[in-house]
Amino acid sequence: MNIAPQINMMLSGDAMTRLFDLDLQLLQDSALTLIAVFVLFLAGSFFFFKPARKFLENRKKGIADDIESAKKDKEEALKLKEEYAAKLKEADKEVEAILADARKKGIASEEKIIGDAKVEAGRIMENAHHEAELSKQRVVNEVKDEIIDVASVMAGKIVKTGIDDSVKKQLLDETLKEMGDDTWVE
Repeated sequence: MNIAPQINMMLSGDAMTRLFDLDLQLLQDSALTLIAVFVLFLAGSFFFFKPARKFLENRKKGIADDIESAKKDKEEALKLKEEYAAKLKEADKEVEAILADARKKGIASEEKIIGDAKVEAGRIMENAHHEAELSKQRVVNEVKDEIIDVASVMAGKIVKTGIDDSVKKQLLDETLKEMGDDTWVE
């Protein structure tokens, strides 16, 4: 490109009269360019900006919904935590009640066993006393029988000397009465 002819033309008087060459063609081209840019802007706005805005709006709404859902979930989680804490306290109370009941039952069972053992010991003692009384009575009867045998032997010796049966019986009864029943019981 040769710049020299343009510089010469600029230096000449024609080019100096107009700074811009504002002719009708330039105005039409400029108007068409502005209209094309405006149409392109409208088309871009309709095809690009509107979907982008819609996408951003949906995303904004989705984020807001997620935040709201997270708040609700957090509230529910706090409620559940409180419920579980209350249930845990209730379970602790139930455990304590069960343990207290078991202790009471254990004490009652212990008292019943001790009471039964005392009754059994009393019965055993009573049976032992009864057995002792029976043994004592047996011994007394045996001693009486021995004394009777001794008395019979003595009476036999006396009989040999000439006492009849009625006198023997009377002597034996008198001897036993004199000795009494208290003599046989010790």
